Formats: sequence, structure tokens, C-alpha cells
Amino acid sequence: MLDIGMILDNSFPPDPRVVNEAQVLIRAGHRVHLFCLDYTGGTQPQEEDYQGLHVIRHPASTQIRSISALAYTLPFYHNLLAPPIEAFIRKYSIQILHVHDMQVIPAVQKANRKTNLPLFIDLHENRPEIMKFYTHVNTLQGKLLIYPSAWKKAEFRQIKEADAVLVVTPEARDYYCEQVEVAKEKFVTLPNTVHADFYEDAQPLEDIEAMAQGKFNLLYLGETGFRRGIMTVLQSLPMLVDTIPNIQFVIVGKSVADATYKAFVKEKGLEAHVRFEGWQDVARFPSYILSSQICVSPIHRNIHHDTTYANKIFQYLSLGKPILVSDATAQANIALDHACGLVHRAEDAKEFADKVLQLYQNPDQRVEMGKRGQAFVRNSFTWLHTSQGLLQLYADWEEKINS
Repeated sequence: MLDIGMILDNSFPPDPRVVNEAQVLIRAGHRVHLFCLDYTGGTQPQEEDYQGLHVIRHPASTQIRSISALAYTLPFYHNLLAPPIEAFIRKYSIQILHVHDMQVIPAVQKANRKTNLPLFIDLHENRPEIMKFYTHVNTLQGKLLIYPSAWKKAEFRQIKEADAVLVVTPEARDYYCEQVEVAKEKFVTLPNTVHADFYEDAQPLEDIEAMAQGKFNLLYLGETGFRRGIMTVLQSLPMLVDTIPNIQFVIVGKSVADATYKAFVKEKGLEAHVRFEGWQDVARFPSYILSSQICVSPIHRNIHHDTTYANKIFQYLSLGKPILVSDATAQANIALDHACGLVHRAEDAKEFADKVLQLYQNPDQRVEMGKRGQAFVRNSFTWLHTSQGLLQLYADWEEKINS
């Protein structure tokens, strides 16, 4: 049994990845203590048991949140957090440190100088790459103060220094192995998975079923920023409406980019073929999926998208729907390796339209793809299977520590 110290530089809950990892480790007999920040102004208890996870919250002001964006520009953020993290390590006799995301790693390293505990870093995403698209990073002030290149340099150094690195896809592992020149053995691939309660007993809701009735529905779930490829789908519709007059693109999600999309829809006279549903409760997602014929993830190509899964594709597949995805590497590999969907060139509306026509004209192909995808997700891509690497990592280190 180990005392594991997880570090999260955010409020908790929610963070499904933290909960999932903690629970599987707790079931294996370990104690898991979570140091997290409390941005709620003290409305949450400073210490509590959360589904078996021992949560310790450190009060954090809005100023700390503000300077967190400068974590690799100025040292203040890490200087503020290192002392309470060091106290957390000592108070709970932590034996292994498990840091979620890279923002707080220097503070943890500083806190760990005296104890020199094994350090695992858990990269939920490629932060230096995705932050290039953040609005605050692209303001004039952001460009002057926040440097993604500095974050990338730090990330590569941290990977070299860590005892183990957890990533969400094999593509992320391969990217870091090539870029940082470290052995694959340092990495554990731990993808996020769909919980069975998402798809078990899923039933269409009457209002969603009525909205979809009589239509050939393309569905997109999630945030709708420009890099998500929504415009690619909209641009394909004029090429499709003559052949598929009842085609309907259903968008469940929103962003500031929606105004641009709506203007395009109006300009092209596509109002009868596009529905902007806005944000919806996740409990309604299964109904949207069940009411669709094709589910899409047309995201643009970039290093982040190439090495990260859009969780929506597994939600789609879990309910037996074929997927049409861009050639962003990680999701394209899922579609091709498991023969559960088609792939189009990112930002290529003509090729997207061609793939829609292929699936429209071959309903049996859609059914077979849906069956294969559903079997893959429900039988192989479950937390029970994907968490085995995490369990083995901790079993190996428990043996080292106790030997």
C-alpha cells in the first residue's frame, strides 16, 4: 500500500480523470490524497472524503488564478504554492507525487527538493500547443507576457526529469519520444473512456426525436470554436442538399464563433438544414446521438488535435453510430483501425461532402461501422482495460519502494 499525493492546480470537483485514476488506485489498496486549490472563497470544506479520495483544499485567491497564466514567465505562482505543497507532503507521509497537468510542476519540484520522492506527471493534453489558440494568449498583453515556447521548453525538460509520464494517446507518447528523445518505457498511455452509465439504458427523448424525425442528421457535440471544424461541415451543405434534401446538421454546443456560423447559414439560405441547439445537459447527449445517422468530429490539424482524443467520438461509438472525422492523427487512427468510420482531409469541405454521400448511399455500411465501433468501445475501450497500465506502474514502484 502506498500513500499517493496527487496535485491539481484547480478547484475540485469536477475532474473526471482525477476521480477515475484515484478510484482505481484506491481499489488496488492504495491511499490517495489530493492537494487542490479552492477558488470558491471557502464554500467547500478544506478537507473531506470524496468517493474514497482524501481531498485537501488550499485556499486560493483570484490573484493566484490570474498569475497562473504567467507560471512560466515569472516565479510568483510557484513560490506561493511550493510551501503548502511541501507541508502536504510531510503531513500525509506521501510516497509518490502524481501531478496533473504541467502548470504547477515547478512548485511541486521545489516542494520535493528535501524529500526527493518519485514524481509522475500526468499530461491531460499538450498544453504548450493548445494554449496557442487561447483567447487571452492572443491578446496584445498575452503576446507580451505569455510564451508558449517557454511552456514547451519546460514541458520537455519536465518529461526528462520525471520518473514516469502519463499521456492520453499512443500518438502523444510517440510525439514526445521523438521530440524529447526519451524511451517509450517512461510513458503510460491512459486514455479517458466513456462510462457505461452514458450508454446503458439510453433512450431517445421525445423533443429530440421529433426534431430529428424525417431528417438525415449529421451531429456534432461539443465546443464550437473555429478550430473544431464546424465551418467545414457548413460549407459542405450546399454540395449535399440536392442529393440529400432532408439533410440536417445538428450542433450541440456553442462558442463565440457561432455568430460567424449563423451569418454563413443565413447568407447561403441553409436555415432549414442547420440547428444550433446551444449547450445542453450531458444527460441529453445520448438522445441526440441515437437520433442521428452520422456523427462528426471535423477538427483542424495541429499538434494538440493530432495527439489527443475528442471524447465525443467514443460517446458516438458507444451508441452504435458511424463516425466521420478529420485526418487529425489520433481520431483518424481510431476510425481506420477499428473500421468504424470514414476520414476526410481537415478543412476540406468537398471531401467531407463526398464522405457524407458515401455513407448516405450505403446504409448497410453505416450499420456495420456502428456495430464495430460499439463493440470496440464497450468491450475494449473501457476504464477496466485502459487503466491496467496505471495499476502496473504503481505496482512496480511499490515494489521498488518496499525493496
